[in-house]
Amino acid sequence: MSRRYPLSNDPIENLARRRAGAKFGWFIHATVYVLVNLLLVSLSLSSGRHWAVFPHAGWGIGLLVHGMVVFFLAGGSGLHERLVQTERNRIAQNNNRP
Repeated sequence: MSRRYPLSNDPIENLARRRAGAKFGWFIHATVYVLVNLLLVSLSLSSGRHWAVFPHAGWGIGLLVHGMVVFFLAGGSGLHERLVQTERNRIAQNNNRP
């Protein structure tokens, strides 16, 4: 099995690829969510019942959590980096106390 890109020893390159892969995975998840839910809504409306709201809501919560993890909580996101920096500052202050 061949890879498109050779493996790199550069940690920044590896991290950038991992983050890009996670974001791309979320976009694929969101696309499948929209397409499947369009199909479910059309089936639901054609049967005269409105049952499609239940899988739509449940999967929507999963998609929301996936997005929050990828864009806000994963390493390198703005929130994660701010929390790490806050902890670094606290540790540095505690080490500087007499």
